[in-house]
Amino acid sequence: MGTPHLLLRPDAPDFLDLDWERSIADWNHERMVDLPRGIHRHEVVFVAYDDDVYVIKELPRRYARREHEVLRALEPRSVPTASPIGLVERPWVDPHYEWSAAVITRYVRFAFPYRELVEAGSFGKRRTQMIDGLANLLVELHLAGCFWGDCSLSNVLYRFDAEAVQATMIDAETAEIHEQLSDGQRKDDIEIMQTNVAGGMADIAAAADLDLDAADLEMGLEVARRYWELWTVLTDQLVIAENERFKIRKKIQELNKMGFEVDEVDLVPAGDGHRLRLRVEVGGRRYHATRLRELTRVEATERQARQILSDVYYYQASGDAHTPSGKAVSAIHWRVGVFEPLLARLRAVTPEGADPVQAYCDFLHHRYALSSQAGQDVGNEVAFDDWVACGQPGYPLR
Repeated sequence: MGTPHLLLRPDAPDFLDLDWERSIADWNHERMVDLPRGIHRHEVVFVAYDDDVYVIKELPRRYARREHEVLRALEPRSVPTASPIGLVERPWVDPHYEWSAAVITRYVRFAFPYRELVEAGSFGKRRTQMIDGLANLLVELHLAGCFWGDCSLSNVLYRFDAEAVQATMIDAETAEIHEQLSDGQRKDDIEIMQTNVAGGMADIAAAADLDLDAADLEMGLEVARRYWELWTVLTDQLVIAENERFKIRKKIQELNKMGFEVDEVDLVPAGDGHRLRLRVEVGGRRYHATRLRELTRVEATERQARQILSDVYYYQASGDAHTPSGKAVSAIHWRVGVFEPLLARLRAVTPEGADPVQAYCDFLHHRYALSSQAGQDVGNEVAFDDWVACGQPGYPLR
């Protein structure tokens, strides 16, 4: 036996109290916790330290190194991936053996495997959200220059994101980072996804004792269609006349509305010199989340943030927020006087371990539905009492 080599983030535990001399398949440690897990080709365990939970996945050394490297490269680009915490190598073990190395990531809070969304052999009402979630994830990865090589239902975790489902990549052992992906690389990645998703849907049907003909084998094709639609909107170049510069702002606003941040706008002469070619460099899909954090210091996923921002703007419209400083102050007042007290009340009536920010979004949806039915604003108190009386209908929002 020997001493493992641990490469860790400076703010992480040292993990030295774990039994690295044995495979994690043989562990029986007091730090291990039982949490929902998907279908993995490698051994996975969860360990708890202080107020955080970490995922340890065991795999051969070269795959562990690649996964750790890819996750570290993607993290600053705001792509939804597991957060890398460390790489463990056991130098006394043959590097090709399954337990020669391990990757440590932070547990993705409030996330769950795809089988949590399965209804009677399919995704039911969540089908469109699953399609959008997978397509968005692939677009973000490709914009960041990441060729995944193994997109499947099992290699992703899912999380409720307001009225949508957000997909997060958790397996990156086959992935590669490039400065920019070619059209051929992206097509290959999409074809792999289609094959894997079809296989996953066939497995879901088999688990429900359904014939293969009943499997939703078209879902991967629809993810691909949604992907190409998004990719076209994000990467299309516009040719504009000199007196059409308003279209620059319009394009940026369109991308921001979709949640994408704009890193750079490139304007070059097109043809006769009286027209310009507009190319927009798109960043991560965190526009509303970034805006909400800047205004209120509240952390949320992208669609959650977009919905919560509407509540902030509603609050600002009802008070003295007619100047930039007034808006900034009123946003803080909203957090202290509205958001945090209501969040505390929501925590008291929602299931243990549920995402409180998602509960807030579901409450906002309920308040909107009541107000629409009444033809006027019903206010938080009336909406909250009704939400509780109805047993938090649709929680999480369905």
